[in-house]
Amino acid sequence: MEWLGDHLWAAWLVLAVALGVAEMVSLDLILIMVAVGAAVGALAAIASLPLALQVLLAAGSSTAMLALVRPNLVAKLHQGPDLVTGTKKLLGQQGVVTEELTAHHPGRVKLGGEVWSACPYDESTTIATGVTVEVFAIRGATAYVHPVGELMP
Repeated sequence: MEWLGDHLWAAWLVLAVALGVAEMVSLDLILIMVAVGAAVGALAAIASLPLALQVLLAAGSSTAMLALVRPNLVAKLHQGPDLVTGTKKLLGQQGVVTEELTAHHPGRVKLGGEVWSACPYDESTTIATGVTVEVFAIRGATAYVHPVGELMP
């Protein structure tokens, strides 16, 4: 028991390592925050602070890590680019008209290397062959497009 009193820093360090290893299994980012508190306790023990102060510093730093660091870390881990698949991926892309488009006669548009049936988004517009268009909507297998650079007639 006398050894433990002289080497309390080692006990804190073992606790920190054990909590770090346990975090690898849980992946909740809770045990690692408590492990940081145990590391602070180890530093306090190295500085020969009383045991009560070591415990208070360890508990305070663990609480601070859980309250201040963990929420931001979890938010960063959960954010990321949205995965856009299917026809939604075509929205906003530009293509070239390969067959004239009118509201009453759907034509063809080449989008991303594929040929799609297409209609003008604005039913009063006729879009000639060779015009660059942007996809505004996809309904079924038909792309609704508008000429690039012409937002208002």
